[in-house]
Amino acid sequence: MFGSIGVTELVIIFVIALIVFGPRKLPELGKSLGKSINEFKKASNELQHTLEQEIRVEEQQKVAAVPAAEPVPPTPAAESTPPGDTVPR
Repeated sequence: MFGSIGVTELVIIFVIALIVFGPRKLPELGKSLGKSINEFKKASNELQHTLEQEIRVEEQQKVAAVPAAEPVPPTPAAESTPPGDTVPR
């Protein structure tokens, strides 16, 4: 989760935060940090969901815009060959 940050580095960061903010403010800061991270994740998920929806809509529009191919009538040579004989002689 923290990438290359190890346990030692986390302890040092915690001690520095404890000295700077004090033991009474630290729980409040942790709570607000947790809420901020949660809101960021929600916004990120919403953005990803919106982008996926837009991509699906564009793909559907592209498929709907392509006209259906008209069937090609059989050629006269194909009609004159007897059934089962696929190679003209």
